[in-house]
Amino acid sequence: MALNQNHLFEDLDGIKCSIAEKNCSKDRVSFLKGLLETNRFTVIVVKSPPPKQPAIQALPVAPQTDITKTGEQPEETFTVGVTDLGFNPENAIYNRLLRTAENNVVTPAYWKQQAIPANEYQWYWSNA
Repeated sequence: MALNQNHLFEDLDGIKCSIAEKNCSKDRVSFLKGLLETNRFTVIVVKSPPPKQPAIQALPVAPQTDITKTGEQPEETFTVGVTDLGFNPENAIYNRLLRTAENNVVTPAYWKQQAIPANEYQWYWSNA
């Protein structure tokens, strides 16, 4: 177990892995897998277990609609890990250790797949 919750380890398919992200959609998995493999990490992806239900509910809860009645299937989620146990996604992003396929630095906005501001690649202390 990690010393803090920011650096998690788990066994994925019997291999000890550092967790990059949990509960990812298929699109997010393909993005992370491509990014991490570009940076020469060995990526392991497994299905995430279903969320745990509380054993005892203190307050009455409104009845939930049955999934089979609505015809909607719950979205499959996945856990993404790398075999390098020294990998920590926060350290890798903020220490500018990860690169894109175009050799640009991976920023927090890029990691979260958000729109990248025009000045994202400039240092915050530069006046240019």
